[in-house]
Amino acid sequence: MTHNSFGHAFRFTTWGESHGSAIGAVVDGCPPGLALSEADVQPWLDRRRPGTSRFTTQRQEPDQVRILSGVYDGRTTGTPIHLMIDNVDARSKDYGDIAQAYRPGHADYAYDAKYGLRDPRGGGRSSARETASRVAAGAVARLVIPDVSIRAYLVELAGDSIDSTAHDDAEIDRNPFFCPDPAAAARWEVALDAARKAGSSLGAVVECVATGVPAGWGSPLYLKLDSQLAAACMSINAVKGVEIGDGFAAARLRGEDNADAMSPGVDGRPVFAANHAGGVAGGISTGQPVVVRLALKPTSSILTPVPTITSAGDATEIVTKGRHDPCVGIRAAPVAEAMMALVLADARLMHRAQTGL
Repeated sequence: MTHNSFGHAFRFTTWGESHGSAIGAVVDGCPPGLALSEADVQPWLDRRRPGTSRFTTQRQEPDQVRILSGVYDGRTTGTPIHLMIDNVDARSKDYGDIAQAYRPGHADYAYDAKYGLRDPRGGGRSSARETASRVAAGAVARLVIPDVSIRAYLVELAGDSIDSTAHDDAEIDRNPFFCPDPAAAARWEVALDAARKAGSSLGAVVECVATGVPAGWGSPLYLKLDSQLAAACMSINAVKGVEIGDGFAAARLRGEDNADAMSPGVDGRPVFAANHAGGVAGGISTGQPVVVRLALKPTSSILTPVPTITSAGDATEIVTKGRHDPCVGIRAAPVAEAMMALVLADARLMHRAQTGL
Protein backbone atom coordinates (compact mmCIF):
# COMPACT_ATOMS: atom_id res chain seq x y z
CA MET A 1 0.00 0.00 0.00
CA THR A 2 1.68 3.18 -1.18
CA HIS A 3 -0.84 5.94 -0.35
CA ASN A 4 0.20 8.35 -3.07
CA SER A 5 -3.45 9.19 -3.79
CA PHE A 6 -5.92 11.51 -2.07
CA GLY A 7 -9.67 12.04 -2.44
CA HIS A 8 -12.78 9.99 -3.08
CA ALA A 9 -15.12 11.12 -5.88
CA PHE A 10 -12.42 13.53 -7.09
CA ARG A 11 -9.12 11.73 -6.64
CA PHE A 12 -5.55 12.56 -7.58
CA THR A 13 -2.30 10.63 -7.51
CA THR A 14 1.13 12.26 -7.66
CA TRP A 15 4.29 10.60 -8.94
CA GLY A 16 7.97 11.36 -9.47
CA GLU A 17 10.99 12.47 -7.47
CA SER A 18 12.90 15.71 -6.98
CA HIS A 19 15.76 14.68 -9.30
CA GLY A 20 13.94 12.25 -11.55
CA SER A 21 13.24 13.04 -15.18
CA ALA A 22 9.76 14.41 -14.42
CA ILE A 23 7.01 14.74 -11.84
CA GLY A 24 3.28 14.85 -12.27
CA ALA A 25 -0.23 13.95 -11.23
CA VAL A 26 -3.11 11.83 -12.47
CA VAL A 27 -6.54 13.31 -11.71
CA ASP A 28 -9.47 10.90 -11.75
CA GLY A 29 -13.14 11.66 -11.28
CA CYS A 30 -13.15 15.05 -12.98
CA PRO A 31 -16.56 15.61 -14.62
CA PRO A 32 -16.60 15.68 -18.43
CA GLY A 33 -17.14 18.77 -20.53
CA LEU A 34 -15.07 21.26 -18.55
CA ALA A 35 -12.83 23.57 -20.57
CA LEU A 36 -9.19 22.69 -19.79
CA SER A 37 -5.84 23.42 -21.41
CA GLU A 38 -2.24 23.86 -20.25
CA ALA A 39 -2.93 27.61 -20.15
CA ASP A 40 -5.49 27.03 -17.38
CA VAL A 41 -2.93 25.21 -15.22
CA GLN A 42 0.25 27.20 -15.86
CA PRO A 43 -0.58 30.43 -13.96
CA TRP A 44 -0.99 28.47 -10.73
CA LEU A 45 2.31 26.67 -11.25
CA ASP A 46 4.02 29.98 -11.96
CA ARG A 47 3.00 31.25 -8.51
CA ARG A 48 4.71 28.26 -6.84
CA ARG A 49 7.67 28.09 -9.24
CA PRO A 50 11.16 28.25 -7.67
CA GLY A 51 13.75 30.90 -8.42
CA THR A 52 11.34 33.84 -8.58
CA SER A 53 13.11 35.84 -5.84
CA ARG A 54 16.17 35.65 -3.61
CA PHE A 55 13.92 34.35 -0.85
CA THR A 56 13.28 31.01 -2.58
CA THR A 57 15.50 28.23 -3.90
CA GLN A 58 17.45 29.31 -6.97
CA ARG A 59 16.73 26.05 -8.77
CA GLN A 60 15.51 27.23 -12.17
CA GLU A 61 12.53 25.08 -13.09
CA PRO A 62 10.12 26.48 -15.68
CA ASP A 63 7.47 24.02 -14.45
CA GLN A 64 5.86 23.82 -17.87
CA VAL A 65 2.93 21.43 -17.64
CA ARG A 66 1.80 19.03 -20.33
CA ILE A 67 -1.62 17.37 -20.41
CA LEU A 68 -1.14 13.86 -21.76
CA SER A 69 -4.64 12.45 -21.42
CA GLY A 70 -8.21 13.14 -20.33
CA VAL A 71 -8.79 16.14 -22.59
CA TYR A 72 -10.16 16.19 -26.12
CA ASP A 73 -10.82 19.27 -28.19
CA GLY A 74 -10.23 21.48 -25.17
CA ARG A 75 -12.72 19.68 -22.91
CA THR A 76 -12.32 17.12 -20.15
CA THR A 77 -13.55 13.70 -21.20
CA GLY A 78 -14.31 12.25 -17.77
CA THR A 79 -11.32 9.91 -18.02
CA PRO A 80 -8.06 10.24 -16.03
CA ILE A 81 -6.18 13.49 -16.67
CA HIS A 82 -2.42 12.99 -16.79
CA LEU A 83 -0.39 16.11 -15.94
CA MET A 84 3.38 16.02 -16.48
CA ILE A 85 6.12 18.50 -15.52
CA ASP A 86 9.71 17.93 -16.65
CA ASN A 87 12.60 18.41 -14.22
CA VAL A 88 15.21 20.41 -16.12
CA ASP A 89 17.56 21.88 -13.48
CA ALA A 90 18.39 19.09 -11.05
CA ARG A 91 21.96 19.03 -9.72
CA SER A 92 22.32 15.62 -8.15
CA LYS A 93 26.03 16.12 -7.47
CA ASP A 94 25.10 18.63 -4.75
CA TYR A 95 23.87 15.70 -2.66
CA GLY A 96 26.90 13.42 -2.90
CA ASP A 97 28.04 14.30 0.63
CA ILE A 98 24.75 13.22 2.23
CA ALA A 99 24.36 9.86 0.52
CA GLN A 100 25.75 8.12 3.63
CA ALA A 101 24.61 10.58 6.32
CA TYR A 102 21.14 11.47 7.53
CA ARG A 103 20.01 15.11 7.48
CA PRO A 104 18.30 15.95 10.80
CA GLY A 105 14.79 17.24 10.24
CA HIS A 106 14.56 15.52 6.85
CA ALA A 107 12.93 12.20 6.02
CA ASP A 108 16.28 10.52 5.28
CA TYR A 109 16.36 8.23 8.30
CA ALA A 110 12.61 7.55 8.27
CA TYR A 111 12.65 6.52 4.60
CA ASP A 112 15.68 4.32 5.18
CA ALA A 113 13.99 2.69 8.18
CA LYS A 114 10.83 1.98 6.18
CA TYR A 115 12.15 0.97 2.76
CA GLY A 116 15.71 -0.11 3.46
CA LEU A 117 16.99 2.44 0.93
CA ARG A 118 16.42 6.06 -0.03
CA ASP A 119 17.00 8.51 -2.83
CA PRO A 120 19.32 11.19 -1.40
CA ARG A 121 19.06 13.49 -4.43
CA GLY A 122 17.09 16.42 -3.07
CA GLY A 123 15.12 14.12 -0.82
CA GLY A 124 13.63 12.09 -3.65
CA ARG A 125 9.93 11.54 -3.09
CA SER A 126 9.92 13.45 0.21
CA SER A 127 11.08 16.67 -1.48
CA ALA A 128 8.81 19.72 -1.63
CA ARG A 129 9.36 19.49 -5.39
CA GLU A 130 6.44 17.05 -5.32
CA THR A 131 4.07 19.88 -4.43
CA ALA A 132 4.20 21.21 -7.99
CA SER A 133 2.16 18.16 -8.94
CA ARG A 134 -0.46 19.08 -6.34
CA VAL A 135 -0.69 22.62 -7.67
CA ALA A 136 -1.29 21.27 -11.17
CA ALA A 137 -4.02 18.95 -9.88
CA GLY A 138 -5.47 21.81 -7.86
CA ALA A 139 -5.87 23.84 -11.05
CA VAL A 140 -8.16 21.11 -12.38
CA ALA A 141 -10.05 21.01 -9.08
CA ARG A 142 -10.82 24.72 -9.34
CA LEU A 143 -12.83 24.01 -12.49
CA VAL A 144 -15.18 21.84 -10.45
CA ILE A 145 -15.88 24.66 -7.94
CA PRO A 146 -16.01 27.78 -10.15
CA ASP A 147 -18.04 29.80 -7.63
CA VAL A 148 -15.49 29.30 -4.85
CA SER A 149 -12.62 31.75 -4.38
CA ILE A 150 -9.50 30.51 -2.58
CA ARG A 151 -6.75 32.75 -1.24
CA ALA A 152 -3.70 31.83 0.84
CA TYR A 153 -1.13 34.17 2.36
CA LEU A 154 1.52 34.30 5.06
CA VAL A 155 0.36 35.69 8.40
CA GLU A 156 3.54 35.01 10.36
CA LEU A 157 7.24 34.53 9.68
CA ALA A 158 9.73 33.62 12.42
CA GLY A 159 7.20 34.59 15.09
CA ASP A 160 6.54 38.03 13.57
CA SER A 161 2.83 38.34 12.73
CA ILE A 162 1.00 40.63 10.35
CA ASP A 163 -1.30 43.40 11.55
CA SER A 164 -4.68 41.89 10.66
CA THR A 165 -6.25 45.35 10.58
CA ALA A 166 -3.83 46.29 7.78
CA HIS A 167 -4.82 43.30 5.61
CA ASP A 168 -4.82 44.33 1.94
CA ASP A 169 -5.65 41.51 -0.43
CA ALA A 170 -4.04 43.37 -3.34
CA GLU A 171 -0.69 43.32 -1.52
CA ILE A 172 -0.48 39.52 -1.61
CA ASP A 173 0.79 39.46 -5.19
CA ARG A 174 2.98 42.54 -4.82
CA ASN A 175 5.68 41.02 -2.60
CA PRO A 176 7.59 37.72 -2.61
CA PHE A 177 6.04 36.59 0.69
CA PHE A 178 2.37 36.37 -0.33
CA CYS A 179 1.89 38.82 2.55
CA PRO A 180 -1.23 41.05 2.84
CA ASP A 181 0.55 43.53 5.14
CA PRO A 182 3.27 45.57 3.38
CA ALA A 183 4.87 46.65 6.65
CA ALA A 184 5.25 43.03 7.75
CA ALA A 185 6.64 42.09 4.33
CA ALA A 186 9.34 44.75 4.73
CA ARG A 187 10.33 43.39 8.15
CA TRP A 188 10.36 39.82 6.86
CA GLU A 189 12.69 40.79 4.03
CA VAL A 190 15.30 41.91 6.56
CA ALA A 191 14.82 38.85 8.78
CA LEU A 192 15.01 36.34 5.95
CA ASP A 193 18.04 38.00 4.40
CA ALA A 194 19.83 37.70 7.74
CA ALA A 195 18.86 34.04 8.15
CA ARG A 196 19.89 33.20 4.60
CA LYS A 197 23.29 34.87 4.95
CA ALA A 198 23.82 33.04 8.25
CA GLY A 199 23.15 29.70 6.55
CA SER A 200 19.95 29.18 8.51
CA SER A 201 16.20 29.16 7.81
CA LEU A 202 12.91 30.39 9.27
CA GLY A 203 9.43 28.97 9.84
CA ALA A 204 6.09 30.50 8.90
CA VAL A 205 2.31 30.34 9.29
CA VAL A 206 0.07 30.31 6.21
CA GLU A 207 -3.64 31.11 6.29
CA CYS A 208 -5.93 29.83 3.53
CA VAL A 209 -9.49 31.08 3.11
CA ALA A 210 -12.18 29.77 0.76
CA THR A 211 -15.23 31.97 0.17
CA GLY A 212 -18.35 31.00 -1.73
CA VAL A 213 -18.55 27.51 -0.22
CA PRO A 214 -22.26 26.76 0.26
CA ALA A 215 -23.68 25.20 3.39
CA GLY A 216 -23.89 21.41 3.33
CA TRP A 217 -20.57 20.16 1.94
CA GLY A 218 -18.85 17.49 3.97
CA SER A 219 -20.17 14.44 5.82
CA PRO A 220 -20.58 13.53 9.50
CA LEU A 221 -18.02 11.66 11.55
CA TYR A 222 -15.55 9.93 9.24
CA LEU A 223 -15.55 12.19 6.18
CA LYS A 224 -15.77 15.55 7.88
CA LEU A 225 -14.82 18.51 5.73
CA ASP A 226 -12.45 19.83 8.38
CA SER A 227 -10.80 16.44 8.92
CA GLN A 228 -10.22 16.12 5.18
CA LEU A 229 -8.73 19.63 5.10
CA ALA A 230 -6.52 18.81 8.07
CA ALA A 231 -5.29 15.61 6.43
CA ALA A 232 -4.68 17.38 3.12
CA CYS A 233 -2.75 20.24 4.71
CA MET A 234 -0.74 17.99 7.05
CA SER A 235 0.41 16.07 3.96
CA ILE A 236 2.21 19.19 2.68
CA ASN A 237 5.96 19.05 3.25
CA ALA A 238 7.19 20.81 6.42
CA VAL A 239 3.69 21.34 7.86
CA LYS A 240 3.70 20.49 11.57
CA GLY A 241 0.36 21.94 12.64
CA VAL A 242 -3.09 22.72 11.19
CA GLU A 243 -5.87 24.85 12.65
CA ILE A 244 -9.48 25.19 11.48
CA GLY A 245 -11.03 28.53 12.37
CA ASP A 246 -9.75 29.72 15.74
CA GLY A 247 -8.05 26.38 16.25
CA PHE A 248 -6.06 26.21 19.48
CA ALA A 249 -7.19 29.72 20.43
CA ALA A 250 -10.73 28.35 20.85
CA ALA A 251 -9.53 26.39 23.86
CA ARG A 252 -8.87 29.69 25.62
CA LEU A 253 -12.41 31.07 25.06
CA ARG A 254 -15.61 30.71 27.06
CA GLY A 255 -18.55 28.99 25.41
CA GLU A 256 -20.51 32.18 24.82
CA ASP A 257 -17.46 33.82 23.24
CA ASN A 258 -16.71 30.88 20.97
CA ALA A 259 -20.28 30.47 19.75
CA ASP A 260 -20.95 31.84 16.26
CA ALA A 261 -24.22 33.58 17.10
CA MET A 262 -26.88 33.57 14.38
CA SER A 263 -29.66 35.95 13.40
CA PRO A 264 -32.28 35.70 10.62
CA GLY A 265 -31.08 36.43 7.10
CA VAL A 266 -32.53 36.20 3.62
CA ASP A 267 -34.13 33.02 2.23
CA GLY A 268 -34.05 31.43 5.68
CA ARG A 269 -30.27 31.43 5.80
CA PRO A 270 -28.65 32.73 8.98
CA VAL A 271 -26.38 35.70 9.41
CA PHE A 272 -23.41 34.79 11.60
CA ALA A 273 -21.96 37.25 14.09
CA ALA A 274 -18.54 35.53 14.02
CA ASN A 275 -16.68 32.66 12.40
CA HIS A 276 -14.75 30.99 15.20
CA ALA A 277 -15.60 27.60 13.66
CA GLY A 278 -13.82 28.44 10.41
CA GLY A 279 -16.88 27.73 8.26
CA VAL A 280 -17.33 24.11 9.38
CA ALA A 281 -19.68 22.68 12.05
CA GLY A 282 -20.11 18.97 12.66
CA GLY A 283 -17.83 18.32 9.71
CA ILE A 284 -20.20 20.15 7.31
CA SER A 285 -19.76 23.59 5.76
CA THR A 286 -21.94 26.37 7.17
CA GLY A 287 -21.78 28.76 4.23
CA GLN A 288 -19.23 30.97 5.96
CA PRO A 289 -15.65 31.31 4.71
CA VAL A 290 -13.65 28.14 5.30
CA VAL A 291 -10.49 29.13 7.18
CA VAL A 292 -7.42 26.93 7.61
CA ARG A 293 -4.00 27.83 9.03
CA LEU A 294 -0.79 25.85 8.53
CA ALA A 295 2.34 25.99 10.68
CA LEU A 296 5.49 25.21 8.69
CA LYS A 297 8.81 24.39 10.32
CA PRO A 298 12.09 26.05 9.22
CA THR A 299 13.66 24.43 6.18
CA SER A 300 15.83 21.53 7.36
CA SER A 301 18.42 21.99 4.60
CA ILE A 302 20.81 24.56 6.09
CA LEU A 303 24.48 25.46 5.87
CA THR A 304 24.87 25.48 9.64
CA PRO A 305 26.65 22.27 10.78
CA VAL A 306 24.31 19.90 12.64
CA PRO A 307 25.28 16.70 14.51
CA THR A 308 23.96 13.50 12.92
CA ILE A 309 24.86 9.89 12.20
CA THR A 310 25.79 7.97 9.09
CA SER A 311 23.81 5.04 7.74
CA ALA A 312 26.39 2.85 9.50
CA GLY A 313 25.53 4.48 12.83
CA ASP A 314 28.68 6.57 13.22
CA ALA A 315 28.60 10.09 14.64
CA THR A 316 29.32 12.94 12.24
CA GLU A 317 28.33 16.49 11.33
CA ILE A 318 26.41 17.52 8.25
CA VAL A 319 26.06 20.67 6.16
CA THR A 320 23.41 20.55 3.46
CA LYS A 321 24.68 22.13 0.27
CA GLY A 322 22.62 22.87 -2.80
CA ARG A 323 19.78 25.27 -3.49
CA HIS A 324 17.09 25.46 -0.83
CA ASP A 325 14.28 27.72 0.34
CA PRO A 326 15.35 29.72 3.40
CA CYS A 327 11.64 29.70 4.32
CA VAL A 328 9.64 26.87 2.79
CA GLY A 329 6.47 28.53 4.06
CA ILE A 330 6.59 31.14 1.30
CA ARG A 331 5.90 28.78 -1.58
CA ALA A 332 3.50 26.79 0.60
CA ALA A 333 0.80 29.42 0.04
CA PRO A 334 -0.03 28.27 -3.53
CA VAL A 335 0.18 24.66 -2.35
CA ALA A 336 -2.31 25.32 0.45
CA GLU A 337 -4.69 26.83 -2.10
CA ALA A 338 -4.34 23.74 -4.27
CA MET A 339 -5.06 21.35 -1.39
CA MET A 340 -8.08 23.42 -0.36
CA ALA A 341 -9.39 23.27 -3.94
CA LEU A 342 -8.82 19.52 -4.16
CA VAL A 343 -10.69 18.85 -0.92
CA LEU A 344 -13.57 21.17 -1.82
CA ALA A 345 -13.94 19.70 -5.33
CA ASP A 346 -14.13 16.24 -3.78
CA ALA A 347 -16.64 17.46 -1.18
CA ARG A 348 -18.83 19.01 -3.83
CA LEU A 349 -18.96 15.83 -5.93
CA MET A 350 -19.53 13.67 -2.84
CA HIS A 351 -22.37 15.98 -1.78
CA ARG A 352 -23.96 15.75 -5.23
CA ALA A 353 -23.64 11.97 -5.22
CA GLN A 354 -25.44 11.70 -1.86
CA THR A 355 -28.10 14.41 -2.22
CA GLY A 356 -28.39 15.05 -5.94
CA LEU A 357 -27.74 18.75 -5.34
